[in-house]
Amino acid sequence: MFTVDALGKACPLPVIETRKALQQHNAVTTIVDNKIATENLKKMADQLGYAYAMTEESAVHYTVVITKTGDPADAVEVSAVKPEKEADEYVVIINSPAMGVGDENFSRSLLKTFIYTLTEQDVLPKQIVFYNGGVPCVTEDSESLEDLKKLASHGVEIYACGACLNYYGLTDKVAVGEITNMYRIIEIMRTAYRIVRP
Repeated sequence: MFTVDALGKACPLPVIETRKALQQHNAVTTIVDNKIATENLKKMADQLGYAYAMTEESAVHYTVVITKTGDPADAVEVSAVKPEKEADEYVVIINSPAMGVGDENFSRSLLKTFIYTLTEQDVLPKQIVFYNGGVPCVTEDSESLEDLKKLASHGVEIYACGACLNYYGLTDKVAVGEITNMYRIIEIMRTAYRIVRP
């Protein structure tokens, strides 16, 4: 079985290298050093319809095995499928704890108002993606937490960059949405009908 040694490699390299290996092999073992990487690999396996198994060797050593199932010719990557887009479909990207340039407190207040106002729109966003300075918005201390939970309850998909959460020490404080990786963030942005960035 082919092995990808992704120890010490930051997101999204474990996902990218594993995807490449799966193009040439029916089963791939990937070794990573953090739990978020295993979760990202599982999402990729689920997306592709492949079998997934994970063994935790230690707190800094995880072994993931992804195996193609069924007829490889039947496997179609989700990113290759282009579903019809609604004319009013949009994705919101938030990469800062504030909206616009100006007084910091006022800018933070503007972003809070922006997120609240999203809940009042006739057409809700399909997805909201948070990365870099925007990831505190999805944590338990966020002033926008209730608004984001309301959006999620109405079917809005909420994603936060795992590497960003880890960098800011917020991974354990996520209170809404899913932790994702840069590969998935790029897919969302690349295939979006329209992107709104406050």
